[in-house]
Amino acid sequence: MAIISIAAIVSCVDVDERADNNVENFEALWSVLDQKYCYFDYKNKEYGLDWNQVYAKYRPLVSDTLNEVELFNLFDSMLDELRDGHVNLVSYFNTSRYWDWQENYPSNFSDTLQRKYLGTNYAMVGGLKYGVFMPDSIAYVYCGSFSSGFSDNNLTYMLYLLSPAKGLILDIRSNGGGDLTMSERLAARFTEEKILTGYMRHKTGSGHSDFSDYDAQYLKPFNGVRWKKPVVVLTNRGVYSAANQFVNMMKCCPNVKIVGDKTGGGGGMPFNNELPNGWTVRFSACPCYDKDKKDIEFGIEPDYYVSITDEDFNRGKDTIIEFAIDLLK
Repeated sequence: MAIISIAAIVSCVDVDERADNNVENFEALWSVLDQKYCYFDYKNKEYGLDWNQVYAKYRPLVSDTLNEVELFNLFDSMLDELRDGHVNLVSYFNTSRYWDWQENYPSNFSDTLQRKYLGTNYAMVGGLKYGVFMPDSIAYVYCGSFSSGFSDNNLTYMLYLLSPAKGLILDIRSNGGGDLTMSERLAARFTEEKILTGYMRHKTGSGHSDFSDYDAQYLKPFNGVRWKKPVVVLTNRGVYSAANQFVNMMKCCPNVKIVGDKTGGGGGMPFNNELPNGWTVRFSACPCYDKDKKDIEFGIEPDYYVSITDEDFNRGKDTIIEFAIDLLK
């Protein structure tokens, strides 16, 4: 949400310095989304989103008496109607965001608990932490972001060192996404053949229903060291965007189970557009689906729902990790 407290500072800026008037910027923002945002039909079906009603609600509130922060906050509120974590408005003084996909839910992850299992003598490479839980001989890899790059060589050596283990826990809880190439690179280590993982569609016109046919998406196996033993992927509501796509791919791989909470979602491929005043709006432009053509914008269900309660935390137990260990044993 927008930060109101800095309004007094920015209000000192002469409003005449804006490139264009407030009404013109509102019309530009509403229109670019009206023509290019990809989830209007889906979200109308899910919770009754009507973009024309949104216009009728917010347009009367726009006037040239609003300073930049007030205008930004108004735009932020309008964009929240989309309920999309991929929608951001970027100005020189703030960036709007929608985080209800994770903030309104239990975390189901604690680095304090994680340290009790992983210890301090773990290996690190390219943003990945890994080790082996003893005496169960279960390999554990934590990937907290796909923004930290890792190479094929990094993954090859990591999997080689973990290969004596009976099974693998791949923990991506609270991974908010990053580079889709990284998520595909990691997922490619868990299939022995090319597999269908989902579909993508592209906007073909300005209408809310103007889309291309479904474009099939495939995951190809890495030509080298791959993991062939059982895998459990740990998820929570903090799993979003490229990490959400990773879960979608892993669900299609053999010997893989998903444990934890439903992911946060974020199925759309983002696109940027500049407003007349120089602010930039980022939004979902291409919808993605699972292999059954089901939309993944609002998250992916796990195979097993497991939570960490306050009682579990006080006992020093990560019940999601414990469940995964038992599943692999």
